[in-house]
Amino acid sequence: MKENNTRREFIKKMSAASLAASATSIPLASFLSSCSKGPSSLPSTADTVILLWMAGGMAHTETFDPKAYVPYEKGVESKRVLSTFPKIPTVVDGLHFSKGLESIAGVMDKGAIIRSYKSADLGHILHTRHQYHWHTCYEPPQSVQAPHIGAWIAKELGPVNPVIPPFIAMGQRFTVGEAEELKAFHSAGFLGTEFGPFLIPDPAGGLDSVRPPKGMSLKRFEARYKLYKELANKSSFMQEGSDYQKESLMRSMEQSYRLLNSPEAKVFDLSEEPKEVYDTYNTGRFGLGCLLAKRLAQNGGRFISVSTEYEPFLGWDTHENGHTRAKKMKELVDRPIAQLVKDLDESGHLDHTLIILASEFSRDAIMEGRPGETVKDQVDQPDIIEDEKFYGMHRHFTDGSSILLWGGGIEKGLVYGKTADERPCSSIENPVVIDQVHQSIYHALGIHPETEYTIEGRPFYTTPDGHGKPILDLFGKPIKKV
Repeated sequence: MKENNTRREFIKKMSAASLAASATSIPLASFLSSCSKGPSSLPSTADTVILLWMAGGMAHTETFDPKAYVPYEKGVESKRVLSTFPKIPTVVDGLHFSKGLESIAGVMDKGAIIRSYKSADLGHILHTRHQYHWHTCYEPPQSVQAPHIGAWIAKELGPVNPVIPPFIAMGQRFTVGEAEELKAFHSAGFLGTEFGPFLIPDPAGGLDSVRPPKGMSLKRFEARYKLYKELANKSSFMQEGSDYQKESLMRSMEQSYRLLNSPEAKVFDLSEEPKEVYDTYNTGRFGLGCLLAKRLAQNGGRFISVSTEYEPFLGWDTHENGHTRAKKMKELVDRPIAQLVKDLDESGHLDHTLIILASEFSRDAIMEGRPGETVKDQVDQPDIIEDEKFYGMHRHFTDGSSILLWGGGIEKGLVYGKTADERPCSSIENPVVIDQVHQSIYHALGIHPETEYTIEGRPFYTTPDGHGKPILDLFGKPIKKV
Protein backbone atom coordinates (compact mmCIF):
# COMPACT_ATOMS: atom_id res chain seq x y z
CA MET A 1 0.00 0.00 0.00
CA LYS A 2 2.86 2.37 0.86
CA GLU A 3 4.42 1.72 -2.56
CA ASN A 4 1.13 2.47 -4.30
CA ASN A 5 0.75 5.70 -2.34
CA THR A 6 4.26 6.74 -3.34
CA ARG A 7 3.47 6.07 -6.99
CA ARG A 8 0.31 8.13 -6.80
CA GLU A 9 2.17 10.92 -5.02
CA PHE A 10 4.81 10.99 -7.73
CA ILE A 11 2.29 11.04 -10.58
CA LYS A 12 0.33 13.77 -8.80
CA LYS A 13 3.43 15.96 -8.43
CA MET A 14 4.48 15.56 -12.02
CA SER A 15 0.94 16.29 -13.16
CA ALA A 16 0.73 19.47 -11.08
CA ALA A 17 4.02 20.66 -12.50
CA SER A 18 3.49 19.85 -16.14
CA LEU A 19 -0.22 19.41 -16.92
CA ALA A 20 -1.60 22.57 -15.32
CA ALA A 21 -2.88 24.05 -18.55
CA SER A 22 -3.37 21.16 -20.95
CA ALA A 23 -7.18 21.37 -20.97
CA THR A 24 -8.19 23.13 -24.15
CA SER A 25 -10.86 22.10 -26.58
CA ILE A 26 -9.81 23.87 -29.77
CA PRO A 27 -7.95 22.26 -32.69
CA LEU A 28 -4.53 23.84 -33.10
CA ALA A 29 -2.99 22.17 -36.12
CA SER A 30 -1.29 25.30 -37.46
CA PHE A 31 -1.24 26.87 -34.06
CA LEU A 32 0.13 30.19 -32.91
CA SER A 33 0.72 32.32 -35.92
CA SER A 34 2.33 35.13 -33.99
CA CYS A 35 1.98 38.81 -34.74
CA SER A 36 4.00 39.85 -31.71
CA LYS A 37 5.56 43.22 -32.36
CA GLY A 38 8.54 42.52 -30.17
CA PRO A 39 9.80 44.86 -27.46
CA SER A 40 7.95 48.11 -26.91
CA SER A 41 9.50 51.31 -28.22
CA LEU A 42 9.59 52.48 -24.61
CA PRO A 43 12.18 50.86 -22.32
CA SER A 44 10.88 48.25 -19.91
CA THR A 45 10.90 49.13 -16.25
CA ALA A 46 10.32 45.64 -14.84
CA ASP A 47 11.32 42.06 -15.58
CA THR A 48 9.44 40.31 -12.75
CA VAL A 49 5.82 40.56 -11.56
CA ILE A 50 4.37 39.57 -8.17
CA LEU A 51 0.57 39.55 -7.94
CA LEU A 52 -0.80 39.61 -4.38
CA TRP A 53 -4.35 38.43 -4.88
CA MET A 54 -6.95 39.38 -2.25
CA ALA A 55 -9.39 36.65 -3.25
CA GLY A 56 -13.04 37.05 -2.29
CA GLY A 57 -13.71 40.77 -2.68
CA MET A 58 -11.77 43.20 -0.48
CA ALA A 59 -13.83 46.25 0.56
CA HIS A 60 -12.00 49.44 -0.43
CA THR A 61 -13.70 51.53 2.27
CA GLU A 62 -12.43 49.08 4.93
CA THR A 63 -8.85 48.96 3.69
CA PHE A 64 -7.10 51.43 1.39
CA ASP A 65 -9.80 54.04 0.75
CA PRO A 66 -11.46 54.72 4.11
CA LYS A 67 -14.50 56.95 4.44
CA ALA A 68 -16.28 58.39 7.50
CA TYR A 69 -15.85 56.03 10.46
CA VAL A 70 -19.04 54.88 12.19
CA PRO A 71 -18.35 52.77 15.32
CA TYR A 72 -20.60 49.87 16.18
CA GLU A 73 -23.50 50.39 18.50
CA LYS A 74 -26.87 48.70 18.69
CA GLY A 75 -29.52 50.64 16.81
CA VAL A 76 -27.18 52.30 14.29
CA GLU A 77 -28.69 52.72 10.82
CA SER A 78 -27.08 50.53 8.16
CA LYS A 79 -27.09 53.37 5.62
CA ARG A 80 -24.83 55.42 7.90
CA VAL A 81 -22.06 52.81 7.90
CA LEU A 82 -19.36 53.68 5.36
CA SER A 83 -16.22 52.47 7.14
CA THR A 84 -16.00 50.39 10.30
CA PHE A 85 -12.36 51.28 10.99
CA PRO A 86 -10.87 54.70 11.77
CA LYS A 87 -8.33 56.24 9.41
CA ILE A 88 -4.58 56.06 9.97
CA PRO A 89 -1.92 58.15 8.22
CA THR A 90 0.56 56.64 5.75
CA VAL A 91 4.07 57.89 5.06
CA VAL A 92 2.65 59.80 2.08
CA ASP A 93 1.27 63.20 3.02
CA GLY A 94 -2.52 63.30 2.79
CA LEU A 95 -2.88 59.56 2.09
CA HIS A 96 -4.79 57.56 4.69
CA PHE A 97 -5.57 53.86 5.08
CA SER A 98 -7.83 52.16 7.61
CA LYS A 99 -6.68 50.89 10.97
CA GLY A 100 -4.94 47.52 10.85
CA LEU A 101 -2.82 48.31 7.79
CA GLU A 102 -0.04 50.20 9.57
CA SER A 103 2.78 48.15 8.03
CA ILE A 104 1.63 48.63 4.43
CA ALA A 105 1.01 52.31 5.21
CA GLY A 106 4.69 52.52 6.12
CA VAL A 107 5.91 51.49 2.65
CA MET A 108 3.64 53.59 0.44
CA ASP A 109 6.49 56.00 -0.21
CA LYS A 110 7.85 53.18 -2.39
CA GLY A 111 4.63 52.64 -4.35
CA ALA A 112 1.36 53.99 -5.70
CA ILE A 113 -2.35 53.43 -5.32
CA ILE A 114 -5.16 53.33 -7.87
CA ARG A 115 -8.38 54.27 -6.09
CA SER A 116 -10.75 54.14 -9.04
CA TYR A 117 -10.79 50.58 -10.39
CA LYS A 118 -14.23 49.59 -11.73
CA SER A 119 -15.04 45.91 -12.11
CA ALA A 120 -17.02 44.90 -15.19
CA ASP A 121 -20.78 44.51 -15.21
CA LEU A 122 -21.07 40.73 -15.63
CA GLY A 123 -24.68 40.43 -14.58
CA HIS A 124 -25.38 38.35 -11.46
CA ILE A 125 -22.18 38.71 -9.47
CA LEU A 126 -20.16 35.50 -9.08
CA HIS A 127 -16.66 35.57 -7.64
CA THR A 128 -15.07 33.15 -10.08
CA ARG A 129 -16.52 34.97 -13.11
CA HIS A 130 -14.98 38.22 -11.93
CA GLN A 131 -11.72 36.49 -11.02
CA TYR A 132 -11.59 34.94 -14.49
CA HIS A 133 -12.12 38.39 -16.00
CA TRP A 134 -9.44 40.00 -13.82
CA HIS A 135 -6.80 37.36 -14.51
CA THR A 136 -7.41 36.90 -18.25
CA CYS A 137 -8.88 40.32 -19.24
CA TYR A 138 -11.66 38.45 -21.06
CA GLU A 139 -15.26 38.04 -19.95
CA PRO A 140 -16.38 34.42 -19.61
CA PRO A 141 -17.41 32.36 -21.41
CA GLN A 142 -15.06 32.44 -24.39
CA SER A 143 -15.02 30.24 -27.50
CA VAL A 144 -11.35 29.57 -26.77
CA GLN A 145 -9.60 29.20 -23.45
CA ALA A 146 -8.15 32.62 -22.62
CA PRO A 147 -4.66 32.61 -21.07
CA HIS A 148 -3.95 33.93 -17.61
CA ILE A 149 -1.87 37.13 -17.66
CA GLY A 150 0.99 35.13 -16.14
CA ALA A 151 0.89 32.76 -19.11
CA TRP A 152 1.03 35.67 -21.60
CA ILE A 153 4.09 37.00 -19.79
CA ALA A 154 5.72 33.56 -19.66
CA LYS A 155 5.12 33.09 -23.40
CA GLU A 156 6.35 36.52 -24.47
CA LEU A 157 9.38 36.85 -22.18
CA GLY A 158 10.26 33.30 -21.20
CA PRO A 159 11.95 32.48 -17.91
CA VAL A 160 14.46 34.76 -16.20
CA ASN A 161 16.23 31.67 -14.88
CA PRO A 162 15.82 28.75 -17.33
CA VAL A 163 15.31 26.32 -14.45
CA ILE A 164 12.70 28.31 -12.49
CA PRO A 165 9.17 28.04 -13.98
CA PRO A 166 8.24 31.42 -15.50
CA PHE A 167 4.71 31.30 -13.99
CA ILE A 168 4.22 30.18 -10.40
CA ALA A 169 0.87 30.39 -8.58
CA MET A 170 0.70 29.91 -4.81
CA GLY A 171 -1.95 29.63 -2.16
CA GLN A 172 -5.05 28.47 -4.05
CA ARG A 173 -6.26 24.92 -3.57
CA PHE A 174 -8.59 23.29 -6.08
CA THR A 175 -10.25 20.99 -3.59
CA VAL A 176 -12.45 23.68 -2.03
CA GLY A 177 -15.43 25.68 -3.25
CA GLU A 178 -15.75 26.35 -6.97
CA ALA A 179 -12.77 24.24 -8.00
CA GLU A 180 -13.49 23.82 -11.72
CA GLU A 181 -14.27 27.51 -12.14
CA LEU A 182 -10.96 28.40 -10.46
CA LYS A 183 -9.05 26.00 -12.68
CA ALA A 184 -10.54 27.69 -15.76
CA PHE A 185 -8.32 30.74 -15.43
CA HIS A 186 -5.30 29.10 -13.79
CA SER A 187 -4.26 28.10 -17.29
CA ALA A 188 -2.19 29.05 -20.29
CA GLY A 189 -5.15 28.23 -22.47
CA PHE A 190 -4.26 28.11 -26.16
CA LEU A 191 -0.66 29.22 -25.48
CA GLY A 192 0.33 25.70 -24.46
CA THR A 193 1.07 23.66 -21.37
CA GLU A 194 4.64 24.88 -20.89
CA PHE A 195 3.39 28.40 -20.12
CA GLY A 196 0.81 27.32 -17.56
CA PRO A 197 1.21 27.83 -13.82
CA PHE A 198 3.44 25.76 -11.60
CA LEU A 199 0.95 25.31 -8.76
CA ILE A 200 1.97 25.40 -5.10
CA PRO A 201 -1.16 25.21 -2.93
CA ASP A 202 0.79 25.48 0.34
CA PRO A 203 4.04 27.53 0.23
CA ALA A 204 5.18 25.93 3.50
CA GLY A 205 5.52 22.71 1.52
CA GLY A 206 6.97 24.38 -1.57
CA LEU A 207 10.05 22.19 -1.54
CA ASP A 208 7.86 19.09 -1.68
CA SER A 209 6.56 20.34 -5.04
CA VAL A 210 10.01 20.28 -6.61
CA ARG A 211 11.72 17.16 -5.32
CA PRO A 212 11.18 13.39 -5.57
CA PRO A 213 8.84 11.84 -3.01
CA LYS A 214 10.42 11.13 0.37
CA GLY A 215 12.42 7.92 0.40
CA MET A 216 12.80 7.68 -3.38
CA SER A 217 16.36 7.40 -4.71
CA LEU A 218 17.43 9.37 -7.77
CA LYS A 219 17.73 6.14 -9.78
CA ARG A 220 14.18 5.11 -8.92
CA PHE A 221 12.98 8.63 -9.61
CA GLU A 222 14.51 8.59 -13.10
CA ALA A 223 12.87 5.22 -13.79
CA ARG A 224 9.50 6.61 -12.69
CA TYR A 225 10.01 9.66 -14.86
CA LYS A 226 10.61 7.47 -17.93
CA LEU A 227 7.44 5.53 -17.09
CA TYR A 228 5.49 8.76 -16.72
CA LYS A 229 6.65 9.93 -20.17
CA GLU A 230 5.55 6.63 -21.67
CA LEU A 231 2.11 6.96 -20.04
CA ALA A 232 1.79 10.53 -21.26
CA ASN A 233 2.71 9.49 -24.81
CA LYS A 234 -0.09 6.92 -24.77
CA SER A 235 -2.70 9.31 -23.40
CA SER A 236 -5.62 10.53 -25.51
CA PHE A 237 -4.22 14.05 -25.25
CA MET A 238 -0.97 13.01 -26.95
CA GLN A 239 -2.81 10.89 -29.51
CA GLU A 240 -5.38 13.51 -30.53
CA GLY A 241 -3.75 16.85 -29.75
CA SER A 242 -2.01 19.02 -32.30
CA ASP A 243 1.76 18.87 -32.82
CA TYR A 244 2.07 22.18 -31.02
CA GLN A 245 0.13 20.92 -27.99
CA LYS A 246 2.14 17.70 -27.80
CA GLU A 247 5.45 19.51 -28.14
CA SER A 248 4.40 22.03 -25.50
CA LEU A 249 3.43 19.25 -23.09
CA MET A 250 6.75 17.44 -23.57
CA ARG A 251 8.70 20.68 -23.08
CA SER A 252 6.73 21.27 -19.90
CA MET A 253 7.60 17.79 -18.64
CA GLU A 254 11.27 18.35 -19.43
CA GLN A 255 11.22 21.69 -17.58
CA SER A 256 9.59 20.06 -14.58
CA TYR A 257 12.13 17.25 -14.54
CA ARG A 258 15.00 19.73 -14.85
CA LEU A 259 13.73 21.70 -11.85
CA LEU A 260 13.12 18.60 -9.74
CA ASN A 261 16.73 17.57 -10.36
CA SER A 262 18.41 20.98 -9.99
CA PRO A 263 20.20 22.95 -7.24
CA GLU A 264 17.69 25.75 -7.84
CA ALA A 265 15.08 23.59 -6.09
CA LYS A 266 16.50 24.98 -2.82
CA VAL A 267 14.86 28.30 -3.63
CA PHE A 268 11.57 26.64 -2.61
CA ASP A 269 12.96 25.60 0.80
CA LEU A 270 11.74 28.18 3.32
CA SER A 271 13.70 26.51 6.12
CA GLU A 272 16.81 28.17 4.69
CA GLU A 273 15.52 31.54 5.88
CA PRO A 274 16.71 32.84 9.28
CA LYS A 275 14.13 32.20 12.00
CA GLU A 276 13.43 35.90 12.59
CA VAL A 277 12.74 36.43 8.89
CA TYR A 278 10.52 33.34 8.68
CA ASP A 279 8.58 34.44 11.77
CA THR A 280 8.06 37.94 10.37
CA TYR A 281 6.36 36.52 7.29
CA ASN A 282 4.59 33.65 9.01
CA THR A 283 1.01 34.84 9.41
CA GLY A 284 -0.18 31.68 7.65
CA ARG A 285 -0.11 30.34 4.11
CA PHE A 286 -0.42 33.77 2.52
CA GLY A 287 2.43 35.22 4.56
CA LEU A 288 4.71 32.31 3.72
CA GLY A 289 3.68 32.72 0.09
CA CYS A 290 5.05 36.27 0.26
CA LEU A 291 8.30 34.88 1.68
CA LEU A 292 8.59 32.36 -1.15
CA ALA A 293 7.71 35.11 -3.65
CA LYS A 294 10.62 37.13 -2.31
CA ARG A 295 13.01 34.21 -2.76
CA LEU A 296 11.73 33.54 -6.28
CA ALA A 297 12.00 37.19 -7.33
CA GLN A 298 15.58 37.23 -6.10
CA ASN A 299 16.45 34.01 -7.93
CA GLY A 300 14.88 34.22 -11.37
CA GLY A 301 11.10 34.14 -11.05
CA ARG A 302 9.17 35.85 -13.85
CA PHE A 303 5.47 35.95 -12.79
CA ILE A 304 4.55 34.95 -9.25
CA SER A 305 1.02 34.95 -7.86
CA VAL A 306 0.23 34.68 -4.14
CA SER A 307 -3.44 34.30 -3.18
CA THR A 308 -5.25 34.66 0.14
CA GLU A 309 -7.30 31.86 -1.47
CA TYR A 310 -10.88 31.99 -2.59
CA GLU A 311 -13.22 29.72 -0.66
CA PRO A 312 -16.89 30.71 -0.46
CA PHE A 313 -17.82 32.59 2.74
CA LEU A 314 -14.24 32.59 4.02
CA GLY A 315 -11.36 35.04 3.78
CA TRP A 316 -12.36 38.32 2.13
CA ASP A 317 -15.73 36.80 1.15
CA THR A 318 -17.44 38.49 4.09
CA HIS A 319 -21.15 37.76 3.83
CA GLU A 320 -21.54 38.40 7.55
CA ASN A 321 -19.37 39.61 10.42
CA GLY A 322 -17.75 41.92 7.90
CA HIS A 323 -15.87 44.02 10.45
CA THR A 324 -14.39 41.16 12.47
CA ARG A 325 -13.48 39.19 9.35
CA ALA A 326 -11.79 42.21 7.75
CA LYS A 327 -9.79 42.72 10.93
CA LYS A 328 -8.51 39.13 10.78
CA MET A 329 -7.66 39.43 7.08
CA LYS A 330 -5.62 42.56 7.73
CA GLU A 331 -3.65 40.67 10.38
CA LEU A 332 -2.98 38.00 7.77
CA VAL A 333 -1.71 40.29 4.99
CA ASP A 334 -0.37 43.53 6.49
CA ARG A 335 3.01 42.51 7.88
CA PRO A 336 4.18 40.06 5.17
CA ILE A 337 3.25 42.40 2.29
CA ALA A 338 5.16 45.29 3.83
CA GLN A 339 8.13 43.03 4.57
CA LEU A 340 8.16 41.77 0.98
CA VAL A 341 8.39 45.35 -0.28
CA LYS A 342 11.14 46.21 2.23
CA ASP A 343 13.21 43.10 1.53
CA LEU A 344 13.10 43.48 -2.25
CA ASP A 345 13.94 47.16 -1.88
CA GLU A 346 16.93 46.43 0.35
CA SER A 347 18.24 43.72 -2.00
CA GLY A 348 17.89 46.02 -5.04
CA HIS A 349 15.25 43.85 -6.72
CA LEU A 350 12.28 46.15 -6.21
CA ASP A 351 13.45 48.51 -8.96
CA HIS A 352 12.72 45.80 -11.53
CA THR A 353 9.99 43.84 -9.73
CA LEU A 354 6.43 45.07 -10.18
CA ILE A 355 4.27 44.16 -7.15
CA ILE A 356 0.49 44.42 -7.56
CA LEU A 357 -2.16 44.04 -4.84
CA ALA A 358 -5.71 43.63 -6.14
CA SER A 359 -9.10 41.98 -5.65
CA GLU A 360 -11.95 41.07 -8.00
CA PHE A 361 -14.30 43.77 -6.65
CA SER A 362 -15.17 45.73 -3.51
CA ARG A 363 -17.99 45.57 -0.97
CA ASP A 364 -20.69 47.77 0.52
CA ALA A 365 -23.21 47.29 3.33
CA ILE A 366 -26.15 48.46 1.24
CA MET A 367 -25.67 48.15 -2.53
CA GLU A 368 -25.23 44.95 -4.56
CA GLY A 369 -23.67 45.84 -7.93
CA ARG A 370 -23.42 49.50 -8.85
CA PRO A 371 -25.75 52.52 -9.23
CA GLY A 372 -28.17 51.92 -12.08
CA GLU A 373 -27.01 48.31 -12.47
CA THR A 374 -27.94 46.69 -9.19
CA VAL A 375 -28.37 42.94 -9.18
CA LYS A 376 -30.09 40.38 -6.97
CA ASP A 377 -29.18 40.77 -3.30
CA GLN A 378 -27.12 37.92 -1.90
CA VAL A 379 -27.18 39.18 1.71
CA ASP A 380 -30.04 40.20 4.01
CA GLN A 381 -29.17 43.48 5.73
CA PRO A 382 -31.56 45.05 8.28
CA ASP A 383 -32.12 48.80 8.16
CA ILE A 384 -31.25 49.00 11.86
CA ILE A 385 -28.25 47.00 13.16
CA GLU A 386 -29.06 45.11 16.36
CA ASP A 387 -26.44 42.37 15.93
CA GLU A 388 -22.73 42.92 15.30
CA LYS A 389 -22.69 40.29 12.56
CA PHE A 390 -24.40 42.87 10.31
CA TYR A 391 -21.71 45.48 11.02
CA GLY A 392 -19.33 45.65 8.08
CA MET A 393 -19.21 45.43 4.30
CA HIS A 394 -20.65 42.26 2.82
CA ARG A 395 -22.52 43.09 -0.39
CA HIS A 396 -20.62 42.88 -3.70
CA PHE A 397 -19.84 46.38 -4.99
CA THR A 398 -18.31 46.76 -8.46
CA ASP A 399 -18.16 50.53 -8.97
CA GLY A 400 -15.03 51.35 -7.01
CA SER A 401 -12.00 49.47 -5.74
CA SER A 402 -8.32 49.94 -4.87
CA ILE A 403 -5.19 48.52 -6.48
CA LEU A 404 -1.74 49.00 -4.94
CA LEU A 405 1.53 48.89 -6.89
CA TRP A 406 5.19 48.99 -5.93
CA GLY A 407 8.47 48.91 -7.85
CA GLY A 408 8.98 48.20 -11.52
CA GLY A 409 9.10 51.86 -12.54
CA ILE A 410 5.92 52.87 -10.67
CA GLU A 411 5.81 56.52 -9.56
CA LYS A 412 6.48 56.61 -5.82
CA GLY A 413 3.87 58.13 -3.54
CA LEU A 414 1.31 58.50 -6.36
CA VAL A 415 -2.44 58.50 -5.72
CA TYR A 416 -4.37 57.90 -8.95
CA GLY A 417 -8.13 58.23 -9.17
CA LYS A 418 -10.75 58.96 -6.56
CA THR A 419 -14.01 57.55 -5.19
CA ALA A 420 -16.90 59.51 -3.71
CA ASP A 421 -16.80 60.17 0.03
CA GLU A 422 -20.50 59.46 0.39
CA ARG A 423 -22.48 56.38 -0.62
CA PRO A 424 -22.33 55.09 -3.25
CA CYS A 425 -18.52 55.27 -2.92
CA SER A 426 -18.07 55.01 -6.70
CA SER A 427 -15.09 55.96 -8.85
CA ILE A 428 -15.49 59.62 -9.80
CA GLU A 429 -12.02 60.59 -11.12
CA ASN A 430 -9.88 58.70 -13.64
CA PRO A 431 -11.90 55.46 -13.64
CA VAL A 432 -9.78 52.42 -14.48
CA VAL A 433 -10.93 49.17 -16.12
CA ILE A 434 -9.19 45.82 -16.42
CA ASP A 435 -7.70 46.22 -19.91
CA GLN A 436 -5.87 49.33 -18.67
CA VAL A 437 -4.48 47.37 -15.74
CA HIS A 438 -3.23 44.54 -17.97
CA GLN A 439 -1.78 46.85 -20.56
CA SER A 440 0.03 48.83 -17.84
CA ILE A 441 1.66 45.61 -16.66
CA TYR A 442 2.67 44.71 -20.22
CA HIS A 443 3.98 48.26 -20.70
CA ALA A 444 6.22 47.89 -17.63
CA LEU A 445 7.59 44.63 -19.06
CA GLY A 446 8.13 46.02 -22.57
CA ILE A 447 5.51 43.76 -24.19
CA HIS A 448 4.02 45.50 -27.22
CA PRO A 449 0.34 46.49 -26.87
CA GLU A 450 -0.53 44.94 -30.24
CA THR A 451 0.79 41.47 -29.37
CA GLU A 452 -1.64 38.86 -30.71
CA TYR A 453 -1.95 35.31 -32.03
CA THR A 454 -4.25 33.94 -34.70
CA ILE A 455 -6.72 31.50 -33.16
CA GLU A 456 -9.55 29.89 -35.17
CA GLY A 457 -8.76 32.28 -38.00
CA ARG A 458 -9.06 35.45 -35.94
CA PRO A 459 -6.59 37.52 -33.92
CA PHE A 460 -6.56 37.09 -30.15
CA TYR A 461 -4.87 39.97 -28.34
CA THR A 462 -3.50 40.38 -24.83
CA THR A 463 -6.49 42.68 -24.22
CA PRO A 464 -9.85 42.39 -26.03
CA ASP A 465 -9.47 43.53 -29.66
CA GLY A 466 -6.12 45.07 -28.73
CA HIS A 467 -7.84 48.18 -27.40
CA GLY A 468 -6.20 48.27 -23.96
CA LYS A 469 -4.09 51.33 -23.18
CA PRO A 470 -1.53 51.62 -20.37
CA ILE A 471 -1.94 54.25 -17.66
CA LEU A 472 1.24 56.17 -18.35
CA ASP A 473 0.70 58.45 -15.36
CA LEU A 474 1.57 55.50 -13.13
CA PHE A 475 5.15 55.42 -14.31
CA GLY A 476 8.06 57.56 -13.25
CA LYS A 477 11.34 57.89 -15.08
CA PRO A 478 12.69 54.63 -16.55
CA ILE A 479 15.33 52.97 -14.41
CA LYS A 480 18.51 51.99 -16.19
CA LYS A 481 19.12 48.27 -15.88
CA VAL A 482 22.55 47.04 -14.85
